[in-house]
Amino acid sequence: MERQIAAAKAVLFLLCLLPVAYYGLGLWQDTLGANPIEAFTRGLGDWALRLLLITLAVTPLRRLTGQVWVMKLRRMLGLFVFFYACLHLTAYLWLDQFFDWPAILMDIVKRPFITTGMITFVLLIPLAATSSNAMIRRLGGRRWQQLHRLIYPLAMIAVLHYTWMVKVDVTQPAIYGLMLALLLGLRLWWRLVDASKPASLLGGFPRSKHRIIPIQTRR
Repeated sequence: MERQIAAAKAVLFLLCLLPVAYYGLGLWQDTLGANPIEAFTRGLGDWALRLLLITLAVTPLRRLTGQVWVMKLRRMLGLFVFFYACLHLTAYLWLDQFFDWPAILMDIVKRPFITTGMITFVLLIPLAATSSNAMIRRLGGRRWQQLHRLIYPLAMIAVLHYTWMVKVDVTQPAIYGLMLALLLGLRLWWRLVDASKPASLLGGFPRSKHRIIPIQTRR
């Protein structure tokens, strides 16, 4: 099984690199349309959001299919979210604003979609910084889980950022919003169902907020 998981991780790693290869090559060869810098910057941001939703889909997939091994892919997906968010931000700072910090600060203050984008990135930093097993041990499972629940408001703000950015045609942001609502709704439903189960169905443990939940089973 470990060999299959290693192969799945290798395939996933390569697949996650395809978008940046596509947009990087397109920018180099000038095949991204009339405004290649905007297409490059937005494309990287689009993939950060898509990968964020895919990351959130791992736990429901595990619960619906019973395939526990898929949880081993979640960390890589989460780190690729941060990778694409970093590229998206770098493209904005460099190719769009040319590191004009006064103009960037003005943008953050005056343009709501830039403000929400910056908030999303700032919230991603502690999640990426604490993704290792060493940080899980240092923080402790409970505190680590509490910190990583930031992914839920983070995802909401990311969808809002995307919605405000496109302005006119909100079809795609609406689709992402519905996907996020489904993923969060499933989590809420399962939590309510689990809370309503008798203690005997939970392995004999009382339903208490102090019951320890194994790491990597929620988020």
